[in-house]
Amino acid sequence: MKFIVGKKVAMTQLWQGDNVIPVTEVQAGPCTVLQIKTLEKDGYRAVVLGYGTRRPSLITKALKGHFKGFGDFRYVREFRLAETENIGDLKAGDQISLATFANDDILTAIGTSKGKGFQGVVKRHGFHGQDATHGNKDQLRASGSVGAGGVQHVFKGIRMAGRMGGDRVTLHDVKIIAVDEANNTFFVKGALPGARNSLVLFFGEGELTTDNTDKKTDDTDEIVEEKVAVVEEKAETTPEIKAVEEKPAEVAVEEVVETPLVDEVKADAPAEATPVEEIKTAEAKTEEPQTKA
Repeated sequence: MKFIVGKKVAMTQLWQGDNVIPVTEVQAGPCTVLQIKTLEKDGYRAVVLGYGTRRPSLITKALKGHFKGFGDFRYVREFRLAETENIGDLKAGDQISLATFANDDILTAIGTSKGKGFQGVVKRHGFHGQDATHGNKDQLRASGSVGAGGVQHVFKGIRMAGRMGGDRVTLHDVKIIAVDEANNTFFVKGALPGARNSLVLFFGEGELTTDNTDKKTDDTDEIVEEKVAVVEEKAETTPEIKAVEEKPAEVAVEEVVETPLVDEVKADAPAEATPVEEIKTAEAKTEEPQTKA
């Protein structure tokens, strides 16, 4: 079973060849899994989803704890599962997007119809009203008799005036015409219950896929590819190449030459004469021959 939460955008039409199809645009997902209800703990099996965004100041502490830091969601809805329904390794925090759905999928849609306030029987139930002639006055849209006189009360379920709309409506066999994953929208054939921007639930038969599972498979593929590359590199290296790779370390040790320190070199070398001493020695050499004569 696959499911998602979305909102009704507007009605439009799409062309398929020479045929025009009336469709409803729906913006759905991504939805975050908040909780997995089990038969042992909760008494029934269900998946709780969070959809939309809301200001953090409008969220209660209880809901913040229930969200577990996954986001600030506007809507929280759950989908009941059968006892034999398999959801795989679905867990809290997984993302459900439109990648689960495809063209020509048949779904069930649940929404809330438009609220129209208090209405009479003509608009609410389709009564045709009373005659407008033969002395009839102020009873054109009245309902008429609501029961027999012998019972002395009105039975339950009698069609009368009252609040119209705002009901939970379920549509079956809703067909997907096109899916636009880039904009998180898809188009279904025909009309959907509710006004624009109203919440609509979709579910149908099929395998449920999440974005996290796709990421996991991609990561595993990358790891496998890296391991294969390392194994190929090891296979290509021969013992001769390994010996050449190990030799530079030994050569580096043998080529190390102990150089004397700068102080030791200065101590062994003769002291250089200063310019003043050189002048004195030169004068002494010039004076020696004169004294001998």
